[in-house]
Amino acid sequence: MMRICLLISVIIISLNTSDVFAQGIIHNQAFKVGERLEYRVYYQSGIGNVTAGETILTVEEWKESYTGSDKTVFHLTGEGNSTGVFNFFFKVRDKFQSFVDQQTLLPYVFLRETREGKFKKDDKVTFDREKLTAVSTSKTKLIPANVQDVISAIYYMRTFKVSDFDADSMFYLNFFLDDSVYTSAIKFEGTGILKTKWGKIKCLKIAPMMATGDIFANKYPMFVWVSDDENHVPIMGESEVIVGSIKMELIEYSGLVKPLEFIVKSKIGQEY
Repeated sequence: MMRICLLISVIIISLNTSDVFAQGIIHNQAFKVGERLEYRVYYQSGIGNVTAGETILTVEEWKESYTGSDKTVFHLTGEGNSTGVFNFFFKVRDKFQSFVDQQTLLPYVFLRETREGKFKKDDKVTFDREKLTAVSTSKTKLIPANVQDVISAIYYMRTFKVSDFDADSMFYLNFFLDDSVYTSAIKFEGTGILKTKWGKIKCLKIAPMMATGDIFANKYPMFVWVSDDENHVPIMGESEVIVGSIKMELIEYSGLVKPLEFIVKSKIGQEY
């Protein structure tokens, strides 16, 4: 689930680098209370596709504010569970929650409940925007003024308008995870037409820069396709591994600000 959150936390890009790091009131036309996105996560190899789990993202309103004031905040939740035979080999039950200011889309509190095989971790991070600190269950760390968590970043970056991009353009995003601030470089790779169970849809293709190692073969092993509209909904993600790839695909959605626009035939862009 953490890998999926990191993957889709960098799915949308802004007008330029200064916009990503800017503060202030965000004009949000991308999502609203009541939105629900459900994804199938599966492993793809030469022997076929095997469903590994599901991921669900929801937007709710939280009446009891973490801010110490009467503000109502967005309650953003990401849940990931393994399914089927994968439960016998590596059971996953993850839940991440972010309580976010409705105007700035900056998080006040991030909650993490991770259950992955024998690994277990619970964490609570409180962001102090005046002192520029993030206080977790174990440490207090200095942070940039606009730092996001892995859940709030998904929704924050969905709000940016897409203008004219050149292929290979680079953009950047700060997020806080495991008591550290990370900067992810994001590469824009153009537009294309993606096939879904509802029909074809025009998408933006994004490649986030991730660390290399024994599992990932290069620093851009992930690709994410998001709807090329005001919703900027993550439609599909793919992470190449040593043998095969891990994919996620949108299988159900509801509560969008605007309907997704599917097409039957188009000659615009590359078809994936």
